Amino acid sequence: MKSQIKVFAPATVANVACGFDILGFAVDYPGDEVILKPMKKPGVSIVKITGDKGKLSMIPEKNTASVSVLSFLKHINSNQGIEIELIKKMPLGSGLGSSAASAVAGVFAVNELLGRPLQKEELLPFALEGERLACGTAHADNAAPSLIGGMILIRSYNPLDIIQIPTPKDLFCTIIHPQIEIRTEDARKMLKKQIPLKDATTQLGNIAGLITGLIKEDFNLIQRSMEDVIAEPVRSILIPGFYDVKTAALDTGALGCSISGSGPSIFAFSTSKKIAEEVGNAMQSVLSNLEINSEIFVSKINQTGPVIIED
Repeated sequence: MKSQIKVFAPATVANVACGFDILGFAVDYPGDEVILKPMKKPGVSIVKITGDKGKLSMIPEKNTASVSVLSFLKHINSNQGIEIELIKKMPLGSGLGSSAASAVAGVFAVNELLGRPLQKEELLPFALEGERLACGTAHADNAAPSLIGGMILIRSYNPLDIIQIPTPKDLFCTIIHPQIEIRTEDARKMLKKQIPLKDATTQLGNIAGLITGLIKEDFNLIQRSMEDVIAEPVRSILIPGFYDVKTAALDTGALGCSISGSGPSIFAFSTSKKIAEEVGNAMQSVLSNLEINSEIFVSKINQTGPVIIED
């Protein structure tokens, strides 16, 4: 067994406009890192957390990275002791799957450390235990793309059925993270329990159109389909200047723009890196005028998921 392993797991964009709880994709950065070491005594111990400004618990049962590891060890009936160092390289409450990235990094790392007793796809249920801890619901639209990579469709939760969707090689994502925090749990409570049939019909058409557009590399169809009539109208209230930011993105050439996960991060799709960068600058200009600091991330869709980092 190795003396230690270091793993990076990527941030993700969930919902992807119209795909509430059933669509998500991974990006190249930001993301979270973990360092795992075997220890002689059984159990899981968090020895250090950096980058969280002291907000995360070091109690193993209350941290998403360690909960996923604990769940994995129980499943394989292992008494191997594990020491965890968590390096947060993405903001908490950002709408970029922070809790999922930590959980994925943890369970991917422990599986590698113990000689890969499970296939990568089999690790998802353990990462979902981290999501359950973080927001009360084991939704997979962050954890699945962070673990598997690419654009992921969650066809069913019971039984869990996920499908990786091919995406155009020239599709770029711009993410802007306004430096405000929105709790996923709070954002979920805002959503209506029932929706009108006409809204459901519109949303279903857009989901089908977006997936078809991605598969066929039809940018015009992707553009027409990136409309969310269920979550965005409600959650946008929590993001200052959201519709001005969205308008700036679209006017600069973005195919579409919406909220990443539960927010406050906002994402946009573009057909080139140049446009994606210009879109980011236009979005940031709007937030700057509102005196809101922000970070921009531009990348293609990450097709690999977690990776081992060699120091």
